[in-house]
Amino acid sequence: MVEPYSQSHLLSIRNLTKRYGELTAVNDVSLDIAPGEIFALLGVNGAGKTTMIGCITGLISRYEGEIRVAGYDVRTDYRVTRQLVGLVPQELNFDGFFPTAETVRYQGGYFGGRDLSRRTEHLLETFALKDKARANTRKLSGGMKRRLMVCKALMHEPALLFLDEPTAGVDVDLREELWAYIRKLRDSGTTIVLTTHYLEEAENLADRIGIVNRGRLLRVDTRESLMRHFGRRWIEVRLSAPATGELLSALEGLHPENPEPDRVRISFPERDHGAGGDGAPVRRLTQAIQGAGLEIETLDGGRSRLEDIFREVVHADS
Repeated sequence: MVEPYSQSHLLSIRNLTKRYGELTAVNDVSLDIAPGEIFALLGVNGAGKTTMIGCITGLISRYEGEIRVAGYDVRTDYRVTRQLVGLVPQELNFDGFFPTAETVRYQGGYFGGRDLSRRTEHLLETFALKDKARANTRKLSGGMKRRLMVCKALMHEPALLFLDEPTAGVDVDLREELWAYIRKLRDSGTTIVLTTHYLEEAENLADRIGIVNRGRLLRVDTRESLMRHFGRRWIEVRLSAPATGELLSALEGLHPENPEPDRVRISFPERDHGAGGDGAPVRRLTQAIQGAGLEIETLDGGRSRLEDIFREVVHADS
């Protein structure tokens, strides 16, 4: 019997494990994704991201555990779940001898769609392929082929869309166009699961991020929570005169760096930024400089990128 759709979870995964002989490609993964969420799966090549997507979308049917989309089991209720799911795979998977418009229209026909011509025209116009509607797909540029893949996946208006490296090999302008359309899809209610090697993509798009390594889901959190837990900030000041021993002693607990006589740099955990009391790193730095009778000529600073945090989490698992 099909369980009712949980309004809090569009996708629910419980104890998903997939083995290929002695290789465990996905290792006991459990995950819930909410309706209207953009969720980014990050991991190095071979981490298990594509295998996980294959299990969810029905491309892989033999695995341990349970996967439900809108409450429907993807194995026993596959006729329903495949209508609910769209996939943009890494590899191009269309016949290069068909015209662009026919390729998109046929995709809609596989799902029993109606008004296919209108839907096809809308997608081709949205993704700037309308003038290539009659061109054979083998004559499209690499970026156009990637856009065509997105059109195919959206033809049956899925509730859950998987984008497996959607902007691989496309130029900067097209990447930003795709980002804008992904946000538009999310705002219209489509739930999106994104895998990418462009960590800037996850930073710009994702509501939550999951980090995968060696088949295991190591961490799931919002970008800001990951930053607070793992991130660091740094401050570098250029002083009006060389740093004194008194100043460096006052900053000893902050482990100051002194790359040049008149420059001091400190770094500290993100969670300490803005902390109250005399222990706040920036406050301690400025108070120590003033106490040493020096002035700040210039100040610069920054914080960890998602790439730094990704490397830290994966390194800790190695």
